[in-house]
Amino acid sequence: MDGPAVVAAYHDLYQVERSFRMTKSDLAARPVFHRLEDSIQAHLTVVFAALAISREAQARSGLSINKILKTLRPLRSATITIGTQQVTAHPRIPTETRTLLTALGWRGH
Repeated sequence: MDGPAVVAAYHDLYQVERSFRMTKSDLAARPVFHRLEDSIQAHLTVVFAALAISREAQARSGLSINKILKTLRPLRSATITIGTQQVTAHPRIPTETRTLLTALGWRGH
């Protein structure tokens, strides 16, 4: 390998390590002990899907996944049923949060 190829390989390794650190901390992924192959594969699928989504969110917004989670975590909505009528209460979305959601592709109401 020439010098640039070695540097590129180390950069790729750094990205993989960074992803695992992020998965463990920001995404709160913890070791789960499964015995069945289907359960193991399902767990890994969920973890890698969360990683892929978080990487895409970081790329679109320019923010860390930690900042994205802290910004979006307070958002809650509720659907209330009274008799036969359903009412949905949407959250108030602060300007900073609305900007982030727009960067992530949200078209909002």
